[in-house]
Amino acid sequence: MDTHPSLPQDLWEQTPPAVQAHIGTLEARVVALEAMGHSLEEQVRALQEQLNQTSRNSSRPPSSDPPQSPRPSRPRGTRRRGGQPGHPGHTRPLIPVEDVDEVVVIKPDQCSGCHAPLSGEDATPFRHQVIEMPPIKPVITA
Repeated sequence: MDTHPSLPQDLWEQTPPAVQAHIGTLEARVVALEAMGHSLEEQVRALQEQLNQTSRNSSRPPSSDPPQSPRPSRPRGTRRRGGQPGHPGHTRPLIPVEDVDEVVVIKPDQCSGCHAPLSGEDATPFRHQVIEMPPIKPVITA
């Protein structure tokens, strides 16, 4: 190495040979890093793109989103939850009273609204039916 491009010729000649060699080594490293710098920039860019991926802008599932990311939300509908007015209900038909094993009659003593005492019989009482499965007993064979 005869001269250095950023130093004047007379200053380069006054520089000791060991320092010139060290400067040459450092310059070679800079050139190698600059050549590799383009691939490093591409790697950094690709990694940043991966960091910025969410389930909204990639094919990743929502469970892989970071905890602080907002969840996609749908706008609330105008209808209330559950069965809508006019929709036919789906309930099990009541078994006739003649086929029921046990009937438990529950009559309130007072009105639940005004607490007035109740007397008399209701012509069409509310009927509720519960079907219970008996406990299963294993059959043991010896």
